Amino acid sequence: MEVDKAKIAENLFDPDVSVILAELEHGPKESKKLAEDLAISEDEIKSRLGFLIGAEFVLVSESPLSYSVDASKISQVMENDENYKNVVDGLTELDSYLN
Repeated sequence: MEVDKAKIAENLFDPDVSVILAELEHGPKESKKLAEDLAISEDEIKSRLGFLIGAEFVLVSESPLSYSVDASKISQVMENDENYKNVVDGLTELDSYLN
């Protein structure tokens, strides 16, 4: 599957998606628990994660339904994304001026 890097970045930084990804940062979590913690429906979680599931950045397990992230895949995109590097470099430079 050809990966659209811009679409991946857009989804990773979308506030509605990133709040779910933050919950998955420390490992897999059941859909039901995510829904309770985030006060959104399980269908909404599946919908928000849909693109990242299709791109295999978010993994789905059955019985019980749970989600996890492929942290190495996300890290690889971030490390290889030129735009991300430019943002980090810009923030580092700004930080040096402030300090």
